[in-house]
Amino acid sequence: MKITFLLLVAAPNGGTRVVATHAKQLLAMGHDVTVISRRPEPPSAKRRLRGAVTGRAPQTYSANWAVYLQDLGVRHVELPWQMPLSPDQVPDADVIIATWWRTAFEVAAMPPEKGAKVYFVQGHETFVPDTSDLAHGSYYLPLHKITVSDWLTRLMGDMYDDQCVTTVPNGVDTSLFSAPKRSQNTRRRVGFIYSPLSLKGSDVSLAAIRQCRQHFPDLELLVFGSREPTSTLPLPKGTTFHKLPDQALIPQLYASCDAWIFGSRYEGFGLPLLEAMACRTPVVATAAGAAPDLIENGVTGHVVPIEDAEAMAARLVNVLSLSNSDWQSMSNAAYDCAQKRSWDAASEAFEAALLRHIPTA
Repeated sequence: MKITFLLLVAAPNGGTRVVATHAKQLLAMGHDVTVISRRPEPPSAKRRLRGAVTGRAPQTYSANWAVYLQDLGVRHVELPWQMPLSPDQVPDADVIIATWWRTAFEVAAMPPEKGAKVYFVQGHETFVPDTSDLAHGSYYLPLHKITVSDWLTRLMGDMYDDQCVTTVPNGVDTSLFSAPKRSQNTRRRVGFIYSPLSLKGSDVSLAAIRQCRQHFPDLELLVFGSREPTSTLPLPKGTTFHKLPDQALIPQLYASCDAWIFGSRYEGFGLPLLEAMACRTPVVATAAGAAPDLIENGVTGHVVPIEDAEAMAARLVNVLSLSNSDWQSMSNAAYDCAQKRSWDAASEAFEAALLRHIPTA
């Protein structure tokens, strides 16, 4: 197959990483793969002025934005910012894949020679008020949908009356995310991924940490993220923070913790769930994204209600209070669960979903 993925921008986030991984895997299967993206839209004068007033300059393009698409062997075409793309900028193919709601409208408008039209749905991107109606509209477009989680597939049926949706859950790179068997830390350590965005729930995670420290006063906190902590959502004293850590370091960070917390209010899937589990770290997560599908309560970690910091703290205390042998059992069960979710299997399912939507001669 000739396959085109259409990204808006190749930002260093989980959604881009999933696209890059599928692209790499499909290339290895013998397919001709192209990924098209744009450099980020330059910040407007209004955004620059607001940044000057608040002291937080808007993010601007840099070479490491496309980090997940580097050294893959996949053809990556990065264009200047432009909306929408013209058909002349897109190769003829067997299938063209939208990866976000804005690219869904572009794919829907492409002529037939650009390929069968697929919408790869990694989230329900309707939470930005200014664009919510447009985002909702993208899910009504006549595009074949592939989602990353069962809850998204159910949503496409319940809200948009689309019953012909294929679920292809994400995998985990077990050659990168792995760790040998280990014991608990003498001084307990907990980690999470920091984001100032409300939907990521860092405030929920921090509230749970504060409550947990009533039982474990010397609890260590390890955090990484793509942005520096803000003054409105600071990290507590003594936190070890890593900004944009190298990919090779991330498994070590997961594996150094006794529990990983995941406080999201909203997720399409939530790659850190699998990554932490693959590194033998039990996860305490809100019921967002794929957490209810991946985590077995009391076996591989715990799932708590969204926004319930008190419940998260209670389950976190439970994990940290386990005997070493019981904690090792939970650690190994998390690892075993992740080992069954390889990217090889995920991309084979993705390939099969694409083949179903290509017209046969």
